[in-house]
Amino acid sequence: MESTRGPQARPPQPTADAPAAEQGHAGLPLPGGRFLAGRTALVTGAASGIGRSCAYALAAAGAHVHVVDRAADEAKAVAEETGGTVHPVDLADPEAVDALPAEVDIVVNNAGFQHIAPLHEFPPERFAAIQRVMVEAPFRILRRTLPHMYDRGWGRIVNISSVHGLRASPFKSAYVTAKHALEGLSKVTALEGAPHGVTSNCLCPGYVRTPLVTEQIAAQSRAHGIPEAQVLDEVLLATSAVKRLVEPEEVAGAALWLCGPLSASVTGMSLPMDGGWTAR
Repeated sequence: MESTRGPQARPPQPTADAPAAEQGHAGLPLPGGRFLAGRTALVTGAASGIGRSCAYALAAAGAHVHVVDRAADEAKAVAEETGGTVHPVDLADPEAVDALPAEVDIVVNNAGFQHIAPLHEFPPERFAAIQRVMVEAPFRILRRTLPHMYDRGWGRIVNISSVHGLRASPFKSAYVTAKHALEGLSKVTALEGAPHGVTSNCLCPGYVRTPLVTEQIAAQSRAHGIPEAQVLDEVLLATSAVKRLVEPEEVAGAALWLCGPLSASVTGMSLPMDGGWTAR
């Protein structure tokens, strides 16, 4: 029986992003240990939690990481341990954001914070501050870094959104608003960046084992007079099929995959990592 492949057909050839030594079956690129060597990444909120894990993962894959966080001492420690560069910056300050490096290949927009209050009692200044850090700062960072990515014909944007970028919860008006806005910003970036080899995606974890979440558990335990384990099972994880917190390393692993050679066609996506919360 004759082959249906034409005489010129051949398996995909090695690319600049995946050299021959990293090619897998039928020429498909497989990430090597340091497949981001020569790349530069900028990670916000990188002093702890998800951002810290992302900084370590990207550095282990060979990227030079700009560690951005207002917690100067903790950020400095992460930069020293990863061989990166520290930037003790408050992302609520637009001038400080505009002074961050523009020549980066990978951006992880992770920084954020929470405030819980009924909508009619929510402090307007707190609402505005959350939007500045979680929406305006990512916009300003992308506005400055995209031209460099376009010039190089390659770039990866990973926006750490949340299940609250896909679903709402009461008493979290500012956070839910900001995460929904980040989702929209990511999609626009994906459409504009595609012709230039730039992808933009959101990761949407549920409750992650971070200082922000552990503080919420302790606060609710005190408020309701119940053990922290009960808060975890009956409050935070009530809608999740997987009854455990997401680990920061899991989110960092997904972020690293989005920066790798096997995800070049993945853009404009929102990936739930919520233990089945959004399956309901």
